[in-house]
Amino acid sequence: MATGAKFFEDALTIYRAQQFGNRVGFGERPAVIVVDLTNAGTDPAYLGGGNIGTATEHTATLLPKARAAGCPVIYSIVVYREDLRDAGTFGMKVPSVKVLQEGSKAVEIDSRVALQAGDYLIVKKAPSVFFGTNLNMLLTHLRVDTLIVTGCTTSGCVRATVVDGCSSGYRVIVPRECVGDRAPGPHEANLFDMDQKYADIVATDDVITYLGSVTGGKRRPAHP
Repeated sequence: MATGAKFFEDALTIYRAQQFGNRVGFGERPAVIVVDLTNAGTDPAYLGGGNIGTATEHTATLLPKARAAGCPVIYSIVVYREDLRDAGTFGMKVPSVKVLQEGSKAVEIDSRVALQAGDYLIVKKAPSVFFGTNLNMLLTHLRVDTLIVTGCTTSGCVRATVVDGCSSGYRVIVPRECVGDRAPGPHEANLFDMDQKYADIVATDDVITYLGSVTGGKRRPAHP
């Protein structure tokens, strides 16, 4: 059985032959989604670990560029009842999410990516920021066509949001360095799979360059 880089190389051959992995590219009106970068997600003492801390730092570099370009910045957090009756079967699978209590330090956004005036906050119960929330209505009102998805975890809430974003008709872009997971295997496997099916996985520097072409939340026309 192939392992590591050889595994992905072999898989890519199959995917390419079946015409997966085309590029959707950047659109005209982007928004940045910051998925669950709360203390619970970034601190290994709660539910974090792996490269989530590094992803938080890269996201902290990206956000000022987005705000300067006039792009909406939308955060998500997860909050549950103490008895987890509002967590559904997810609470059965992962009872440690009980730590996500309203008013606790665990559900506060990491100070490195602190919410700023004019940003948006969505409280969710499920992995996807779309599920059971007003995100789609908000994006429609803001006339967004491109989602730049950051946060954690790559294999969980980021992936769920990416799939729902693609299913909802948005161009989905994932800055590779701005998403993280508590273990490297799920992180790399899900980056590969999302890049083939649901999103463009790109370097953070490429996203920053794109944001440099955006003013007032809209991409400037290219000069001939």
